Amino acid sequence: MNNKHVDSAAPGANMRPVLIWDVPTRLFHWLIVVLVTAAYVTERLNWMDWHAWIGEAVLALVLFRILWGCFGSDTARFRRFLASPAAALHHLRRMLWREPDLQIGHNPAGGWMVVLLLALLLGETLTGLYTNNDVADEGPFTPWVPAWIANAITDLHTWLWDALVAAVAMHLLAIAVYAAAKGHNLLWPMLSGRKSMPTEVCEPRLGSMGLALLLFAAASAAAAVLAKYL
Repeated sequence: MNNKHVDSAAPGANMRPVLIWDVPTRLFHWLIVVLVTAAYVTERLNWMDWHAWIGEAVLALVLFRILWGCFGSDTARFRRFLASPAAALHHLRRMLWREPDLQIGHNPAGGWMVVLLLALLLGETLTGLYTNNDVADEGPFTPWVPAWIANAITDLHTWLWDALVAAVAMHLLAIAVYAAAKGHNLLWPMLSGRKSMPTEVCEPRLGSMGLALLLFAAASAAAAVLAKYL
């Protein structure tokens, strides 16, 4: 089931701020922004120890987001925001239409972008465990595979990074288009958590911080095991 969308609001309808994005989702979003930027900087400066630690942190966050997408708040759950491809295409056809922003959570196209970014981040961090080149130490998986496979995975690590950069650029472009063409500010709700919605709209159910901490601890432990023992 997708997140609810209010199709229309009467002119002058009463509006109120509704908490759309929970704290764990917002923290994940902005920490990923910082860490992906740091991963690029450390790679360019050849600070490979830092680069590896940042990759492990990104892996822990991505594993957490996958768990939160299964057990967390309504607007974070995959089954709530993943629409059909037809619905996503229908939404994209209206992308330049000027209309109120009454979407609770991710829109149908944005939901698929979330999945794409998570998949690329997961692939990038997991292939990083195999990395074997003249600059970085061998990844923990490297001794398990022939050199040609390790080299192929190293190349895949680079290709996935390029794909991630392209996906991030599309994401930023979409934010700019929504702001310019539709008048939708997508950044402020991801900072504050709140969006102005009609009074009849019910607030989505939020997951508890205790559950978020438990899931993050499990994700961090899984990332540490992958990085150290496999």
